Amino acid sequence: MFNSIIRKNLISSGKLTLQKQNLILKNQSKLFSTSLTKFQTGSANPIIKKKPFYRRAGRAIFKYGLIGSFLGIVYVSYALYRESNPRKQTPQSATFENGSKRKTIVILGSGWGSISLLKSLDTSQYNVIVVSPRNYFLFTPLLPSTPVGTVELKSIIEPVRSIARRSASEVTYFEADALAVDPTKKTVHIKSVGEKDYETDLSFDYLVVGVGAQPTTFNIPGVDKYSSFLKEISDAQDIRLKVMNSIEQAALLEQDDPERARLLSFVVVGGGPTGAEFAAELRDYVDQDLSKWMPSISKEIKISIVEATPHILSMFPQNLIDYSQDLFTKGGIDLRLKTAVKKVDETTIYAENRDTKEMESIPYGVLVWATGNAPRPVAKNLMEQLGPEKQNSRRGLVINDKMELVGAEGSIYAIGDCAFYPGLFPTAQVAHQEGDYLATVFEKLHKIDQLKFANESINDANKIKSNNTKIDKLYKKIDKFHYHHYGSLAYIGNEQAIADVTVNGYSFKGAGAMTFLFWKSAYLGMCISLRNKFLVAMDWCKVYFIGRDSSI
Repeated sequence: MFNSIIRKNLISSGKLTLQKQNLILKNQSKLFSTSLTKFQTGSANPIIKKKPFYRRAGRAIFKYGLIGSFLGIVYVSYALYRESNPRKQTPQSATFENGSKRKTIVILGSGWGSISLLKSLDTSQYNVIVVSPRNYFLFTPLLPSTPVGTVELKSIIEPVRSIARRSASEVTYFEADALAVDPTKKTVHIKSVGEKDYETDLSFDYLVVGVGAQPTTFNIPGVDKYSSFLKEISDAQDIRLKVMNSIEQAALLEQDDPERARLLSFVVVGGGPTGAEFAAELRDYVDQDLSKWMPSISKEIKISIVEATPHILSMFPQNLIDYSQDLFTKGGIDLRLKTAVKKVDETTIYAENRDTKEMESIPYGVLVWATGNAPRPVAKNLMEQLGPEKQNSRRGLVINDKMELVGAEGSIYAIGDCAFYPGLFPTAQVAHQEGDYLATVFEKLHKIDQLKFANESINDANKIKSNNTKIDKLYKKIDKFHYHHYGSLAYIGNEQAIADVTVNGYSFKGAGAMTFLFWKSAYLGMCISLRNKFLVAMDWCKVYFIGRDSSI
């Protein structure tokens, strides 16, 4: 019936041939039959079955993970390429294009303060000269990890020339020791490092002293001769050699030999972050690696921390101190608190218990001295020249709240461990902020110099007055240095760490395995280059999968 109705309509229209009419009727009949069948079976609007959520989520994660990985690889590759292939630098010159003098900044040292200044400084505004006997920057927070092989030494150093090469303008570097500074003539006398001694004088407009500090022995007899410090790469290498040699020598002796017990006794003097972290790393090495290769020896090794105060890691809150001390004790580290070293000989430490006033004898195979700082010779020389009226601290060069050396304001600055100002402590965090601050100071001083030069070449009184007003404003913008304490971190062994951190008003105090992951991520973030980050991360992976190297 339906077909006949359609046929009549089509024929009456007179627009189609009979053959075409039959073809159209046939197709429409099939369509109608299919629609009728779907209607009768209740499937006129079929439901499309969705894939399970976990499959859709998995595909999305894979897709975006692949995209993220690709973008990450591109970014890392470009960053590594840019670090290895820096852009062309502007050469140094005596004057600027407008004829004004380009002043010279001499930076002494290659530590946290000096390198932070170099990285933040606009080197196109000055002729910059860096003088340091150490031609690399050392990432000191990870230095305690290097003697036992948790992190390789090459992973935590960055050449000074590489850092300088990434600056906007050329930076001159001299591998030399600064011997003396003349504040009046504005010169610094330097001597080259090497077999032959080449000496010369460098003139400066501004001098930044960032030479750091050297370990102090507190005039305790024998410390300088028999102990190992932990401030430089050579110190870490020396400690590793001594530890490995003591273990191998002890293996030659009988188990009940007292000399064997002495050789396997490792003592750390100083319960600050450096001493505590090294003791923790050493305990990890013994428990996780040496126990596999020399199980009997590993059980006999004794690690001790000698600390004159009642606590280790005293810069942390008491609950974190207690947590750390409990973990150390459970891990077999002997804590000798309230114990002051009085004398050291080749095999024994003589110390006084501050409670009982009794003397103790502590035999040792390796002694690591990780406490106290003293000024370096060039800093002492400068302090003597300026006199006790200006320089009256034994801790270092006295500075004001703008990092200026007291007695040589306006031309000499001091930052980092070599400088002393009440409330500032010799830490990497302080030195880093001081370097960044000083870069902003030099930027303002450059603008002031340019305005002063402009005044010399113009006769318009109104313009001169306007420039003088700008100069006064720039001087007022040189604010006092304000230190922002972001907290402290310390590794305490057995893949645990403690943290007391404050960022943007939010504080975090924690301890344990999750804090250890935070400790790792924080230190990776602080590494000075992408190359360092990559190498340190690879070192940690290597230790996790194949362990530490037990050879020298």
